[in-house]
Amino acid sequence: MCYNYFLRKGGVSTEIKEFVSSSAEETEKIGADLAEELEKRYPGKHHFVMLTGPLGAGKTALIRGAASILSPSSRVKSPSYTIVNEYRCGAAPLFHFDLYRLGENFDPESIGFYEYCDSGHCFIEWSEFFSGDAPENAVTVDISPRDNGERLITVTYPEKVEK
Repeated sequence: MCYNYFLRKGGVSTEIKEFVSSSAEETEKIGADLAEELEKRYPGKHHFVMLTGPLGAGKTALIRGAASILSPSSRVKSPSYTIVNEYRCGAAPLFHFDLYRLGENFDPESIGFYEYCDSGHCFIEWSEFFSGDAPENAVTVDISPRDNGERLITVTYPEKVEK
């Protein structure tokens, strides 16, 4: 199930899509659909996706789905202890970050973060710990578990100035 919203404020519009997932497989499908949408919206560009949500919300499952499109046959697993996993089975590398262990004082420069962004797609778990400058085309994804076991997945596409 998908709900689509457009917010307009003074010539600037933001698109928000909401999905409801009741399984890891559905969350992966939403991730694959997100990757396809990114490829359509931003052809030939590296994608920058910032994910938030509590432990076990499904952030890695969503990235696994996106990787099925952007880096087919990659074996996606959580980079909790490695900080970043690299998947190189697509046209551009996919870099999967987990900032949980780095915490609030994380300095992107300390791990060469922007060099990753220049050379491939970046998907960032625990992006609330990211204090750097995000590119213009940064997409945010929030995954919120519900009491009934479902997840509400909210995707916000960057603002666009209307002409």
